[in-house]
Amino acid sequence: MPETWDDPSWPPGTVRIELLTQDEPTQIILQPRPTANPNDPLNWPQWRKYLNFGMAIFYALMVYAQINATGPTWGPMGDELNFSTETLNNTYAIGCATLALGAFMLVPFALKYGLRPIYILSSAAQLGVMVWAAHTRTAGDWWGINALQCWLGSLGECLVQMTVADVFFVHQRGLMNSIYVWVANVGGNLAVVASGFITESMGWRWVWWWCAILFGIQLVMFIFGFEESKFDWRGAVQGTPWGEDVVLSDKTIGDKVAVDPEKHASSEPSPVLSIVQIDPSIPRKTYWEMLLGTTTTKGPWQLFARHGYQPFLILFTIPGVAYMSLVYAVLLAWSTVFSAALSTYMIEAPYNFSSSQIGLMNLAPFIGNTLGSVICGPLSDQVILKLARRNNGIYEPEMRLWLFVPFIPFQVAGAFWFGYALQDGQSWVNVALAFGICNFGTAPISSIALTYMTDAYNEIIGDALVALTFSRNTLSTIFVFAMTPWIADVGMANVFNTIGAIGSAVLVFAFAFIWKGKEWRFKNAKRYKHYAARQFDPRPIQN
Repeated sequence: MPETWDDPSWPPGTVRIELLTQDEPTQIILQPRPTANPNDPLNWPQWRKYLNFGMAIFYALMVYAQINATGPTWGPMGDELNFSTETLNNTYAIGCATLALGAFMLVPFALKYGLRPIYILSSAAQLGVMVWAAHTRTAGDWWGINALQCWLGSLGECLVQMTVADVFFVHQRGLMNSIYVWVANVGGNLAVVASGFITESMGWRWVWWWCAILFGIQLVMFIFGFEESKFDWRGAVQGTPWGEDVVLSDKTIGDKVAVDPEKHASSEPSPVLSIVQIDPSIPRKTYWEMLLGTTTTKGPWQLFARHGYQPFLILFTIPGVAYMSLVYAVLLAWSTVFSAALSTYMIEAPYNFSSSQIGLMNLAPFIGNTLGSVICGPLSDQVILKLARRNNGIYEPEMRLWLFVPFIPFQVAGAFWFGYALQDGQSWVNVALAFGICNFGTAPISSIALTYMTDAYNEIIGDALVALTFSRNTLSTIFVFAMTPWIADVGMANVFNTIGAIGSAVLVFAFAFIWKGKEWRFKNAKRYKHYAARQFDPRPIQN
């Protein structure tokens, strides 16, 4: 095995993901290293991984759908129940606030008891909230619904990335997070389109009845189909380099491959680090064991309570978490403000849009997000493999940040154009194009930020994601609360100019991370390991 395989001087996040040899093809090294247990989620066959991931992203789709579907209902709901624009904006902002707080209160349960029970219980609770929304009668109802649905919805911004970290390897996570961001935007954008047509054809209450029906389907899916991905790796034996039943790193994960042990038994064999032996003496779980055998971690409640405040400490002391949280916060806050602006101002002159027309405006960001995701998703993992190959097979998380660069101009230009188009009453086509161009940059940058955080801070990813969610929704809350008086004071264009300037400064700082990110990870390695030791049972990535 090469001397540089295990170097304790490497900072967290720096790993060897390719083994370069003169006489053999380049091997992709599985990171994290799987155990020999067939029940290890890293050893699951492809179909099981994708089934779990598919249900997880459907969960995210529904979370974003039920939060964003409210826009087209504002007009008719306000008319029927005498809700003012201020009430609707403030209740939306309250939802942003509980999105920021919910993860601190709920994610510790997932870290301790596993993802499956939290997915199931939160799906059931969201089903109940949707039924309540369909029966809305008072402003108090609407305040409570927005607060509770977003408090529960905060899980959609954390659980999926935790699922990705549990079942996928480093060189696969870029694509998986791009798929997540795209699906989340399907929920955030196409649900608004559907909401507009449902509101016009069936009435605004049916928006929430349809959400209730879909949450009911989701609940059944998770009860009977979702397998727990929390795995107690500590007592398991790490898989040996080759064997009869193996897991490949790339196109054939989970397939049976005939490997001749004698071929590798020669003197100084080349290690086969892209495969791992499955111990045949360990029985695979039955279907019911997979559903009911949730792995939990025993430990003092002090350890549980730490996860209520530790994300704040990580946010303010780990530069990588702080910066990626800020990037994600700015991008998603922009999206929230854009949607709120459309729902508030395009129902008035000169547009006088109906509910369905407001919904159709969200096709533009959906198209932008889709194009950005299609381009960035596969490229993200391909680029890091190519750059790691140039770096003697060693991967640095900052390698992903090069893909920030080509998308920054689209993000910023779209924000500036959107403000002027809406203020000047330009054609709805201009408003839609600006919204779409901005989101063409949003999807890739968001997925790269999530993947960087997962790769660089894998052992504290739960707390790091809570910090990210808090930052994102706190900024959204501030912007949405301030939007109406801010626009009245300085004008629509100046508001979006300011937002664009803030975003430009944040995104351009990515160059500093490309330059100094590894050095900052090295300087904060001791602090990172301190927080990692305070987790329940993270699976470390071996460098």
